[in-house]
Amino acid sequence: MSRARMTLIWAALACALAVPIAAAAASPLLAWRDPIYIAAGFAGIVAMSLMLLQPLLMGRYLPGIPVRRYRQIHRGIGGILVASLVIHVAGLWITSPPDVIDALLFDSPTPFSTWGVIAMWAVFITGFLAMLRKPLRIRPGTWRIVHTALAAVIVVGSVVHAMQIEGTMETVSKSVLCALILIATVKVITDLRVWTILNRRAG
Repeated sequence: MSRARMTLIWAALACALAVPIAAAAASPLLAWRDPIYIAAGFAGIVAMSLMLLQPLLMGRYLPGIPVRRYRQIHRGIGGILVASLVIHVAGLWITSPPDVIDALLFDSPTPFSTWGVIAMWAVFITGFLAMLRKPLRIRPGTWRIVHTALAAVIVVGSVVHAMQIEGTMETVSKSVLCALILIATVKVITDLRVWTILNRRAG
């Protein structure tokens, strides 16, 4: 791959990640928000942006990264994603405990809360299983199936959650980010052919 094309790919990725965050930072709604609420919101936006990197890393689509480093970076970003999500939920809990309790109990009047909680638990389960993968002796094929299924839940839940919220994220940049996440996820699932593992086991 030429250096110019490599630079273009990384520049496009940087824009896809940075523009939604920058647009949210310029939102006039921030003037009426509590600092803790703002921090919680931006932790969620950062987590959403990081989600675009995960399928790109799993599919080894990003140029200039040594093959052996892809999984290491994927795991590292996964840890940052979990931490961002914890900050997001903790900040919302501090600012409005009743709303968080309703969301966790799936009793919230806002549909986006339900999708967010579903995605949250899928993220936590993925992180938990990733840490215990070796002690539990989870086979690579089994892990790929489980990880892919959880990733699909995370992506769908997070995208619906983000799109239903009318908040600090700017609509166009948010929509583009969500579309890119969906496209990247579908592509990596297709390229990795996870269903072939299921077919072999079924046969």
